[in-house]
Amino acid sequence: MGDSLGRMDETTVEAGGALREGFAGQRMVVVPRPTVRAALTRPVTGRLVVTDAGFFPHAARHGRWRPDGAREHVLLVCTDGSGWCRTPDGRFDVRPGDVVLVPAATPHEYAAHERAPWTLWWLHVAGRDADELAGAARDAAGGPVSHLRDPAAVASLVSQVIDALDDGTAGGLVRAAGAAWHALADVVATGRRSPGPAPDPVERAVEHLRATTPRRTSVTALAAMVGLSTSQLGALFRAQVGTSPLQYQTGLRLARARELLDATDLPVAAVAQACGYDDPLYFSRRFARTHGTSPTAYRSRGA
Repeated sequence: MGDSLGRMDETTVEAGGALREGFAGQRMVVVPRPTVRAALTRPVTGRLVVTDAGFFPHAARHGRWRPDGAREHVLLVCTDGSGWCRTPDGRFDVRPGDVVLVPAATPHEYAAHERAPWTLWWLHVAGRDADELAGAARDAAGGPVSHLRDPAAVASLVSQVIDALDDGTAGGLVRAAGAAWHALADVVATGRRSPGPAPDPVERAVEHLRATTPRRTSVTALAAMVGLSTSQLGALFRAQVGTSPLQYQTGLRLARARELLDATDLPVAAVAQACGYDDPLYFSRRFARTHGTSPTAYRSRGA
């Protein structure tokens, strides 16, 4: 691919807002800058705050050119397709499993491959811990691009960052900071250890689903996270787990519902909400279909 950059401005959406346009299936959250400035004055988020995060599947014509760099450190994780980036260190190809970390205020340019555009999980971070982790990652990798033995683990953490920011709350900013810290720490560790066999993609998919219950991850995003097509993931998941990814997620959410019905006095509507169901009636029907009894009857039977 040539060095010319076909740029396409990413659509932005503020925390808690609705996505208007962009890459099919994308997720993207931009924290309002007054919120970022306030977060940088607080005890936890002052050390690390995520300012932007997203998931761009098969991002054709995606690219950025920042001649003066970004105000934050930029992390890109490629799980499919390919692209390239250029920094003062030179021009680098980016392939599946590669991670790009560009320190703040560093001029850079990057773009998806024209024929096989990348799938990216990405975030921007600022703060004292972010400064140290970005520097350590660069030192460990010896440059802006390194290869992850387990890109699904870091992609899962970025997905959790997006989920946390999507809440649009101060607590969400703290949860996002924790997940981002671990993602950057994984990148640092990757540059300092010998490569080994990549973990099984179905195991990684299951780990992500268990870590993020009751939030629902689309099969498209889950497959992109572990570097498979949706059909490949579905077939492997059924062969190894005995059910589909969607059915497995439903099982996890309903298992959580059983725990809450057994261990708390929460109303059924509150249990439904805590398990990711906005409609209590739909939740009750799903619960009864799986367990042969309504949530209320299930709780009464265990009394």
